[in-house]
Amino acid sequence: MQQYLDVIRRVLDTGQRKNNRTGVDTLSTFNVNYQIDLREGFPLLTTKEISWKNIVVENLWFLSGDTRIDLLRKHGCKFWEPWADEDGLVPSAYGNFWRNYPVHTDGEATFNDQIRYVINELKQNPQSRRLVVSAWAPGNAQTSALPPCHAFWVMNVQQDSNGEPMLCLHLTQRSCDIALGLPYNIAGYAFLLELMGRFTGIKPGYFGHTLIDAHIYTAKADGSMADYDHIPGLKTQLARAPRALPRLEISDEIKALDDVTALLEADTESLLDTFRLHDYQPHPALQFKVAV
Repeated sequence: MQQYLDVIRRVLDTGQRKNNRTGVDTLSTFNVNYQIDLREGFPLLTTKEISWKNIVVENLWFLSGDTRIDLLRKHGCKFWEPWADEDGLVPSAYGNFWRNYPVHTDGEATFNDQIRYVINELKQNPQSRRLVVSAWAPGNAQTSALPPCHAFWVMNVQQDSNGEPMLCLHLTQRSCDIALGLPYNIAGYAFLLELMGRFTGIKPGYFGHTLIDAHIYTAKADGSMADYDHIPGLKTQLARAPRALPRLEISDEIKALDDVTALLEADTESLLDTFRLHDYQPHPALQFKVAV
């Protein structure tokens, strides 16, 4: 996927050294933008192997609205463990605000299901420019140990070259770890775009992405904390030729949001049979240490 490699090169070429809350330095670049055409294949990185199971389970967890990582643990997905408390709770879990955004009217607290709203609007008013899903709730984000990196995303319907409607998704991300996070961000939101296309009957088109702080973790200037240096692994990927993108096949049984909810009780094999990835032939996996 050339767009990913271009982001790596830009941050390596223009990034400025910054310290941050993790104690591990980064090379940081402001305002990186690109887009990917899903009609060319499903954008799962090929310059290193990415876990398709993790993509599917994480995004089903988001769509569930749950704040506990029980679903992730059930399927052996461990990447949210560092940010969960001893009870498995993640107060800033994206899906919580996607499905239960707090709203106060006349002193009464209610909750807004942003996902269901956007699906209904796409069916009734597909030309709307107000199809926004926000994970950023200030009262939560300003006190959270890990406020949402994917601050909000917007759906937008355009036309393809034949005049047919085409569903697009743009993600605004306040903070992005290029080595570990970005491959999952791309594939995760492409997966959401495919699902929203299925729910609304509008074929998927472009995934657009804005990275406000795009960064690569690196050793400190004195050479310490080299275990967290992501630059060597990223340079390895730059030396690898991208391969053909895989193809995603979603079961015909998935037609509406509630069909996804029903999958939360399924086993891992059933999930991967529902969302089949064909012809994924990546280069070997690479290991990067996460800065918590």
